[in-house]
Amino acid sequence: MVQQNDFQKQNALAAAAGRRALTGAAFALALIALFLAGVQHPDPAWGKLWMIRPLLIVPMAGALSGFINYMLLHYHRRLGIHKAIAVVLSALIYLVGLWLGSVLGLAGTLWD
Repeated sequence: MVQQNDFQKQNALAAAAGRRALTGAAFALALIALFLAGVQHPDPAWGKLWMIRPLLIVPMAGALSGFINYMLLHYHRRLGIHKAIAVVLSALIYLVGLWLGSVLGLAGTLWD
């Protein structure tokens, strides 16, 4: 059996956290893109590039929420939380993060 040193374990943990954050960002981007695709006639006062703000902010909120999800599920024993509670709590944190990112991204346009 090959032993791994601490450096290899840290790289694997960072890669897993990055994948979880990327998954959270991709899901958030898909949801906000689907939501913005339904806008047929945007207000001319918003400007031509009004979609850029929500398309950047919402995936960032999704990535942060996905990272928090990883941290909570990976370190639930150290925090003294049962795994089922950690799963429910991380899902709630993701939904709240996605909602807050949507509010921040759409403020001044679709969220008045």
